Amino acid sequence: MAHNPLVVTPATSVAEALWTMGQHRVRHLPVVQDGELVGIVSQSDLLQASPSSNTSLSAWERSFLLSKMQVGQVMTSKVIVVDEECPLEEAALVMAEHRIGCLPVVRGRRLAGILTETDLFNVLTEQLGARHSGVRLTLAIRDTRGELSRMAARIAGVGGNIIRLTTLPARDPAYQVVTLRVRDAEAAALVEALSGDGIEILDVRETPAWGTEGFAPHYWRVEG
Repeated sequence: MAHNPLVVTPATSVAEALWTMGQHRVRHLPVVQDGELVGIVSQSDLLQASPSSNTSLSAWERSFLLSKMQVGQVMTSKVIVVDEECPLEEAALVMAEHRIGCLPVVRGRRLAGILTETDLFNVLTEQLGARHSGVRLTLAIRDTRGELSRMAARIAGVGGNIIRLTTLPARDPAYQVVTLRVRDAEAAALVEALSGDGIEILDVRETPAWGTEGFAPHYWRVEG
């Protein structure tokens, strides 16, 4: 989570809140009063409250109205929060279940931080080792006791060092999908060591560290 996040008060103008979001590239601002959390306001809340440019109002009149409208008039006052002891996966589940883009973290009634979708994406990329070099493998292995240990032993047998590992359920409930990143072993040696005996290799690729020479990103911009 982000500690000491940017905040506004109920008396902050909508114009100032929008400016703050634009300057700091954030989409949510906790609303505090006397040190306590009293609400939250999103960029969409502020934009929906803003006068449309299609009205007969001039730009000056729209700016004037925004300067007079306060965050307290458009904020969400019934806020879903978690405390600092909440496990990360539980907080992520709360966000998914309630379809919210951020989650204030509180200490009593006082704001301790804020957890956002970006924070969760950062955890995911770190968990998958997206910024690290190595061999990335995706395997389907039997979901039985000891299979992960046997898989790890095979990798160690060819000198491999597992630096990241995640598991997900497979379509077949008897299996689980394992994605891992391995260093200190060649892809061919890993494939040979892992092939057969209940392990299906779904994908294997050697990846340099993000942004280094030889790294080929899989994204691009499409211009209309």
